[in-house]
Amino acid sequence: MLRNGETFAGEAVGAPAAVSAGEVVFNTVMCGYTEVITDPSYAGQIITFTYPHIGNYGVSSDDSEAARPWCRGVIMRDLAQFHSSWRAESSLEEFMRRNHIAGITGIDTRRLTRHIRDAGSMPGAFGTAEHGDLLAAARSEPGTSGVDLVSSVTTAEPYTVGSGPRHVVAYDLGIKSTILRCLSDLATVKVVPAHTPASEVLESQPDGVFFSNGPGDPEMAVATIEAMKELLGKVPIFGICLGHQLLALALGGRTFKMRFGHHGGNVPILSSATGQIEITSQNHNFAVETGSVPSATETHICLNDNTLAGLEVPDADAFSVQYHPEAGPGPHDARHHFARFAEMMDRSRAKT
Repeated sequence: MLRNGETFAGEAVGAPAAVSAGEVVFNTVMCGYTEVITDPSYAGQIITFTYPHIGNYGVSSDDSEAARPWCRGVIMRDLAQFHSSWRAESSLEEFMRRNHIAGITGIDTRRLTRHIRDAGSMPGAFGTAEHGDLLAAARSEPGTSGVDLVSSVTTAEPYTVGSGPRHVVAYDLGIKSTILRCLSDLATVKVVPAHTPASEVLESQPDGVFFSNGPGDPEMAVATIEAMKELLGKVPIFGICLGHQLLALALGGRTFKMRFGHHGGNVPILSSATGQIEITSQNHNFAVETGSVPSATETHICLNDNTLAGLEVPDADAFSVQYHPEAGPGPHDARHHFARFAEMMDRSRAKT
């Protein structure tokens, strides 16, 4: 049941749960359900898959983007009863049960998606409880606006990955494993909690600082925004998704909650500088208001709705993109941004 009373009937799957509540969004990928379910950016949300058949190739731990899923539940049209892949370690339903994630299948996901598209993303609840209990849970769910979800997914302690020639500090706002693999090709990466002060980062003399993807309202990540303000101009900065929004806020820009967000693997992005179009992976409910960041150059536009998708601050050696160049899952058109970050760090290091 959605908060507005719209009701859908299906069959409970995954971990048993009387009530699972969260903000209901839809994702349009045709494959990559493991990566989507384990993306920490879905904290606080229930994922609706628009593709009708989910689970047909099972689950491999190599595809996981985090140690465990952070989403509140999964909605599907058809959960495959049998899976077939030489890589599979378990079925999707076994994975969901093991990780305490409830799901519902048999749902008319086309109808649900059209409803969210028209009415906007909203809180909802599903489970085996009575209708009245589900509706009450949906209406009491706060959604993601004004909620700090980053603190629930960030690492508790710093850790290091990779052994590349450069030194990068990565703020974990809900960082994905694929991002860490891409960064590890460039540098030795020290991953730090979201609340880490800038002074502590600068003490380690990094070649660059990375701000990751993450869930929830960017305005709630106050400590990270303050750290970014202090780091700007002192060290090269690269932000992805939530990191892009935080860069805008640190520069005095504005963000807003989108009607139903961008969640999929085939979103076209136009580069204002080159005129080239890249097909990208995206997962965000908030966006940066166009024209609100006076000290930055707007570099990329989403062709689906003309929302701002990229920023650059040449004087401060900082840039960001709203989409996911690491693409887990999705196309690799935009992975060149990691090489761009490496070149920026090398230029900065050469100056000193």
